[in-house]
Amino acid sequence: MGPMTVTIKRFLPKSLLGRSLLIIVMPLVILQVVSATIFYETHWDKVTLKLARGVAGDISAVITLLRLSPGPENRDWIFALAANHMGFDVSLEEAAVLPNSSWTPSGLMERMLARAMTSHVSKPFLIDTESRNRHVIIDVQLSSGVLRVATSRKRLFSSTVYVFVIWMVGTSLILFAVATVFMRNQVKPIRRLAIAADNFGKGRDVSNFKPEGASEVRQAGSAFLIMRERIVRQISQRTDMLAGVSHDLRTPLTRMKLQLEMLDDQKGAEELKSDIAEMEHMLDGYLAFARGEGTEEPESTDLTALLNDAVAQARRKGGAIDLHTEGPLTVSLRPKAFKRCLTNLIDNALQFAEHVSVRAGERGDAIEIAIDDDGPGIPEDQREEVFKPFYRIEESRNPGTGGVGLGLTIARDVIRGHGGEIRLGDSPNGGLRVRLRVPI
Repeated sequence: MGPMTVTIKRFLPKSLLGRSLLIIVMPLVILQVVSATIFYETHWDKVTLKLARGVAGDISAVITLLRLSPGPENRDWIFALAANHMGFDVSLEEAAVLPNSSWTPSGLMERMLARAMTSHVSKPFLIDTESRNRHVIIDVQLSSGVLRVATSRKRLFSSTVYVFVIWMVGTSLILFAVATVFMRNQVKPIRRLAIAADNFGKGRDVSNFKPEGASEVRQAGSAFLIMRERIVRQISQRTDMLAGVSHDLRTPLTRMKLQLEMLDDQKGAEELKSDIAEMEHMLDGYLAFARGEGTEEPESTDLTALLNDAVAQARRKGGAIDLHTEGPLTVSLRPKAFKRCLTNLIDNALQFAEHVSVRAGERGDAIEIAIDDDGPGIPEDQREEVFKPFYRIEESRNPGTGGVGLGLTIARDVIRGHGGEIRLGDSPNGGLRVRLRVPI
């Protein structure tokens, strides 16, 4: 791709409406430019030349009458004839001589008039189109003096050029307005489909979306609704299965606990109790994971208050946490699921660090939350792996802290369910930074 192509693309419209209008307008503009060029180079030149020849022919007729009927006594009726029938204001300055200067016609009118005068009069002349606003003055050198002829510009200018330009520009504006209205109506269903897809990605209700517009757009809208139904059904089935299995496993585990309690301190009993406790902990994680995909509806939530509740809950457990929010933050989200996400992340940080700081603020079209700790952190090559279910970093984290490796998995599922993203990085405090970004 050359630099010229990049430069052209930079100035092209980015929206579908703009590009569609460009496709419609460009041929129209090219057609009008070609039409105007043909008009100016053929029709207007020919019409102007014909008008100029008419004026030059009338001047030649006046000169011929003056030559055939010489004498001051004939000038009055000749000049009156020119005024009444030719639209000329004629006067003769006897014994005068045209100035010896090089005169060059500048405009189209002067060029055509000079061409006609040279052809019909064949005498020295000067053309003045600037002295008077509405008249053109032609001075012709005769043997008896200088003949001055003043005629209206209307005799040398065709008004069809104005009519042509008005019709051309007027019809173009009408066509452009009609095309804009039509294309806006065609683009509107596409925009609604994009908004519905964005809302669905953010976990918002899109039940009121209906396919409309052209057949291709309706087909895309129908495909989106079918896809949405399949995704919702798959999530619901997985959630029900996970919750059902977790619930059903509690019954045999309870019986195993009772039997172990009836045993004395036999060899291996403590190990079995520890395994059962770990399994119960895992089931609690499964249920929390399932509840994170529940049917809670999004609602307008004060994120500042939600953060205060999550931090206060962690402080009651003995955690040292600093919280800083930049003013009131309101966003549409599932409050219970989002609070569970925040609790998981804060508790995870407190397990491996002495101090945690939480900051939140609005950044553009999203709200960013940064959770920093001063713990050991997570190696960069494992920051994606830790989001996988049941994954634990035994080398860098204390295995005695418990956990089944679902905390970050639940957190990312909740954030992505709101159309956001979660990333891990290095904290300025020396440990791990967890950055959440939730679209407003």
